[in-house]
Amino acid sequence: MNAATKRISVREVMKKEFGMIDGMDTIHDALLLMKKLRTSVLVVAKRNRDDEFGLLLVSDIARKVMAKGHSCKRTNIYEVMTKPAVIVDPQMDIRYCAKLFSRFNLIRALVVEDDNVIGTISPNSLVLDGLFALDQD
Repeated sequence: MNAATKRISVREVMKKEFGMIDGMDTIHDALLLMKKLRTSVLVVAKRNRDDEFGLLLVSDIARKVMAKGHSCKRTNIYEVMTKPAVIVDPQMDIRYCAKLFSRFNLIRALVVEDDNVIGTISPNSLVLDGLFALDQD
């Protein structure tokens, strides 16, 4: 089977381990959790069923808190996070996911199934795990 006909889904290369945090928590709380989980991204939980998931990236904290001289103990996550987060279906072909990332210059997306986050996807996963696997015979 060659790379043109082989299909790999987002589910196969997504990162299944992720941290979730409340938008009302502080950036200090987020940094503690990030350090504990050794991650640079957290999923921000929905407030209710009609809400959307958010994403908090270390780069957001650097630009919106650190560079502006704000206190991480007095800044809430909702002030810094990206919301709504881009979500992808776990069955999406990784080539389409890569096109989505390219078109919208994404760094991370949530993989959501039945209104539950089941993982995260990044260009690293798409390329290092997905593209590599596509080229294996």
